[in-house]
Amino acid sequence: MLKVVGIIGYKNSGKTTLARTLTRELTGRGHEVAVIKHSSHSLDLSGKDTAVLGEAISQVGFISPQESAVFWKKPLSLENIIPYLEADIVLVEGFKQAKTFPKIVCLGVELDNADRDRLDDLFDDLAICAVGPDDQVGELAIPSFDKLRTPLFGRDEVGLIADLAEEKAFKLPNLDCGGCGHETCYDLAREIVAGSGSVEDCVSLHPTTEVKVDGQPLPMNPFISDIVKGTILGMLSPLKGFKKGKVEIRF
Repeated sequence: MLKVVGIIGYKNSGKTTLARTLTRELTGRGHEVAVIKHSSHSLDLSGKDTAVLGEAISQVGFISPQESAVFWKKPLSLENIIPYLEADIVLVEGFKQAKTFPKIVCLGVELDNADRDRLDDLFDDLAICAVGPDDQVGELAIPSFDKLRTPLFGRDEVGLIADLAEEKAFKLPNLDCGGCGHETCYDLAREIVAGSGSVEDCVSLHPTTEVKVDGQPLPMNPFISDIVKGTILGMLSPLKGFKKGKVEIRF
């Protein structure tokens, strides 16, 4: 199952540096790792052919001997982007407001007063650890440290951070279907991080009707799963030779 962990923090808190070192550590352990970075700014491709073409159309593909890319002139969700990645662990830099996967909080070397006042926004019960100078913990009033006993690691303890990422990473489908008994995926994610819930509680990740796209299971809430199953069985049942049992369709 695909694992996702976020790396969040305010400006100049070391997010990209941690993403790079953590990627190297996890890759060295045999993982296929991908990184998704969130930015409030567009890519600076001024004057490049891809930018010129992008002024006329909404999608541009780019292929060279060294790399390939696809550009869309619209924002996409993580759920839209992740299926394009060939990875078993995805690190997501940014996306502080996302509520469907655990996060690592980066604490900057120096926090201004505004950042200190907003720290509770980073600790939304999805933090599996924080990374920063050891002397900051005594200065910061963060309820989550006491409530969830969020561990604090130094920036050079990437091995321990990687251990935690391997153990705790997950991704819920962001469907808010209610099939797990919770109103939102966020509610279940909080329980998973706290240790009182499990990814196995997400029925949309384990639908009664399994559909795979490019080898990856497609999350479906129970209602959609039943519709897909009923539609397929309704089309197949009148055919000669049909009998009840496991149905496999490949194309």
